[in-house]
Amino acid sequence: MIDTHNSYFIILVSGVALFLYGMGLASSSLEKLMAGKITLLLNRLSQSKFLAILTGVVLTTLMQSSGAVTSMLVGLGSARVINLRQVMGVIIGTAIGTTLTVQFISLDLGSYALPVFAIAFAFYFKAKKTVFKNLSLVFMGFGLLFLGLNLISVSSHHFAENPMLTDLFQSVRDNPGYSLLISIVFCAFVQSSAVTIGMAMSLAAVKAITFYDAMIWVYGANIGTTSVALIAAAGGNYVGRQVAWAHFFYKTISVVIFYPFTQLFIDFLTTFDTSTSRQIANGHLIFNVLSAVIFYPFINKGAELIEKMFPKQASEEFGTEFVKLDNYQSSALAVSYANREIMRTADIVLGMIKDSIRLFETNDPKDFDSIKDRDNKVDFLYRETKMFLLDHANKSNTVVHQNIMNMIMFLSDLERAADAIDINILALAIKKNALKLEFSTEGWAEICQMHQQVVKVAAMAINAYQNKELSEEAIQLKRDLAKTEISLRENHISRLNRGMNSSINTSSIHLDLLSEYRRIASLLCNHAYNSRSST
Repeated sequence: MIDTHNSYFIILVSGVALFLYGMGLASSSLEKLMAGKITLLLNRLSQSKFLAILTGVVLTTLMQSSGAVTSMLVGLGSARVINLRQVMGVIIGTAIGTTLTVQFISLDLGSYALPVFAIAFAFYFKAKKTVFKNLSLVFMGFGLLFLGLNLISVSSHHFAENPMLTDLFQSVRDNPGYSLLISIVFCAFVQSSAVTIGMAMSLAAVKAITFYDAMIWVYGANIGTTSVALIAAAGGNYVGRQVAWAHFFYKTISVVIFYPFTQLFIDFLTTFDTSTSRQIANGHLIFNVLSAVIFYPFINKGAELIEKMFPKQASEEFGTEFVKLDNYQSSALAVSYANREIMRTADIVLGMIKDSIRLFETNDPKDFDSIKDRDNKVDFLYRETKMFLLDHANKSNTVVHQNIMNMIMFLSDLERAADAIDINILALAIKKNALKLEFSTEGWAEICQMHQQVVKVAAMAINAYQNKELSEEAIQLKRDLAKTEISLRENHISRLNRGMNSSINTSSIHLDLLSEYRRIASLLCNHAYNSRSST
């Protein structure tokens, strides 16, 4: 039984917290169950608008949040993986996908919340396979979700009967604009349209607000959920902003279209003999499906308009400078320009290596963002230059073809080195900063020594790519680095044997960082071994 002697405000806050935590648990577990299927769905986006909408529905069903899906699209857009025209249909699909969650919570399943959670909890600890553990977590999440909704419902009964709040609810009923504003702000705060509409269902069920007000809350929730993507787009590029604002305008214009016909809409919904919660959920479903039908023919026109409203800025004009498909009829000329693009990529990677040490010196988010941004640029240049080279490889003779393959191999090594910094070294820095660890004075000096040698090897390896005569020198520097790493590992183990706490606490980070630096140097020197064997 729920202890109603506690503050009803605390019960309300607890209900919202359990609802959000349960939804987050179910969402993250569903993502793990799908393991890569989400990325596969996005990679298969085509010019088919219907397929894009279907993708949006599926993604939102899996992630249990249209805001989370749109934020992911904003991130992919900022990384230049997708463009606005590809995802306009997905944005529409996310609106339909979120209605499935609302339909689910409109069912009166509160009495089953704890049994479902308890059974899933037992299965979680009995399960041996990861897939069954994740499936158990999904049901645990839904159990918490319905328990939270039950708490919200209990507190709503109290608020509806509280004389102090009667005037407030009456004011809301008299001014629909208040309902719209409250629901937008509430949804933006909790970052979930489902919990906002769940709150409206609970209030409407106890007559605290009217069915008309509840539908206004549905409209507000649809607008408020766009705040998640807008916040995510704040630090992104023009594509990310386009995706976020396309989501906002789609939701807002849909509300503007439906608002004058709200009473007619309600009259239609009340013809179905069902509970108030079910009617609100059905209203949410029909609203989003009809909005999708209305906007479906205008997806391309809408994309064009948004692209004009949020154009690419001069500061965001990053792209290939020397390679464009079909620009060069001569393979020799094409190879020459591709080499210039490869060297441009190499300069970015070398800069990432030089700046990687700063990740461990300070906990400045700008340094972390800078590394990620440059890795995205390397990925972009790798993809574009590789496609350019492969196009010319198919048209060239055997000698030129082999040269192009060697260029692609070096380009691939550059991309892998950038990923090692962005994924592995960045993770080590995050771990160190999160645990508030500090290297020993000797240990930090040795890491700096290793870093300086890696920068030296990387610079020599890049120069050796241009001047094959330097290949032997690059290889020798790499061998010296390997010896240095062994020596530094022995020094670290000696400090561990002496019982130095700072060395013990940072041991895994210290040794992994040495390994990553050696791996980066090895990647950049791969071409030098090939050059030496061919001479």
